[in-house]
Amino acid sequence: MHAHAMFFFPLFCSHIKCMEPGNETQPSEFLLLGFSEDPALQPLICGLFLSMYLVTVAGNLLIVLAILSDPHLHTPMYFFLSNLSLVDVCFTSTTIPKMLVNIQMQSKAISYTGCITQMYFLLLFGGLDDLLLTVMAYDRFVAICHPLLYTVIMSPQLCVQLVLLSWVISALNSFLQSLMVLRLSFCAHLEIPHFFCELDQVVHTACSDTFLNDILIYFASVLLGAGPLAGILYSYSKIISSIRAISSAQGKYKAFSTCVSHLTVVSLFYGTVLGVYLSSAVTQNTHSTATASLMYTVVTPMMNPFIYSLRNKDIKRALKRFFRRKSGDVSVNPSL
Repeated sequence: MHAHAMFFFPLFCSHIKCMEPGNETQPSEFLLLGFSEDPALQPLICGLFLSMYLVTVAGNLLIVLAILSDPHLHTPMYFFLSNLSLVDVCFTSTTIPKMLVNIQMQSKAISYTGCITQMYFLLLFGGLDDLLLTVMAYDRFVAICHPLLYTVIMSPQLCVQLVLLSWVISALNSFLQSLMVLRLSFCAHLEIPHFFCELDQVVHTACSDTFLNDILIYFASVLLGAGPLAGILYSYSKIISSIRAISSAQGKYKAFSTCVSHLTVVSLFYGTVLGVYLSSAVTQNTHSTATASLMYTVVTPMMNPFIYSLRNKDIKRALKRFFRRKSGDVSVNPSL
């Protein structure tokens, strides 16, 4: 589905190129202020973010490899989890590498085209995270509330369709939001008090009227934020009712244990996103807003593999088999 997103993207990339030459209302670049302007802190920030990025990529890719290598994990639940892990890698890769390059180059600049591009993919993968978590909640709902029909309802065709639908919805939203930003006129020298081009920050640095942009952002927040959250809450209300109806304590524990990892990730994701909006609404301190954004753009994707590997016996077993198989390959082939 990367091809789907990349099919639309050249359309507004060409629009950018048409708008830049000889048009003084379009800036050549934005300045990403990041967390601190203190030069002494830059090596520390760079080291910290590089470590977090490497852990995020390695952890999520290990989850994907473990699922692919173990036939026992070729189920709807783990199919969705592998997609979530891949999206988390892409989500983090949208922001952190550019930030690390800027620190190394001692620059805060990001080009106008680069900013729109980053914003597009950030919206794409952020929306996908949200929608995939909702799909995973539906999977748990069917597994616990309709166990006898689970294999019939959650067919491979439906699983693929749900993932494709998530891609289409998220790609359309990011495409529309980016197109709406392209119609805006900006002032001369622009500073974004963030470490990435966040949609709301970019929109509100514009000199022209942003009413339509604000309406679209609000509509998308309700549709892609409150809508999926309502679906997740409804699924878990039904799950809790079904678990309470189970007579044995062991049966209740077994049913609930399949949901703990997903529920933890959902709480972390929505908790950090809510923290961003509350911090931006309550305080005008841009550094606190950037720190809150760090939680859902970097910390949450980094924590997901640990949550699923520590709380899930199947994943732990698959990871052990994967490493045992790899160590066996190395012992058989010493040249490797």
